[in-house]
Amino acid sequence: MNVRIGVSDTPKELEVEMADETDVEALRGQIEGAIAGGDTVLWLADRHGRQVGVPAARIAYVDLGPTTGGPRIGFGA
Repeated sequence: MNVRIGVSDTPKELEVEMADETDVEALRGQIEGAIAGGDTVLWLADRHGRQVGVPAARIAYVDLGPTTGGPRIGFGA
């Protein structure tokens, strides 16, 4: 599963590839809690165990979607 996060005042978005067995509802709750003011930083762990932190106040949008299986082509690859 991929999580794409838009950050305010930044033209690029963050993309975190989560483990396939990620609980979508729990992840959505974690994101909603961070945006609502419960946390100052949203921390996510990708499928390789790396930690990614995003300031919750700077989150513009979040896109939860399936992992794309094919190769990425283009300037953003």
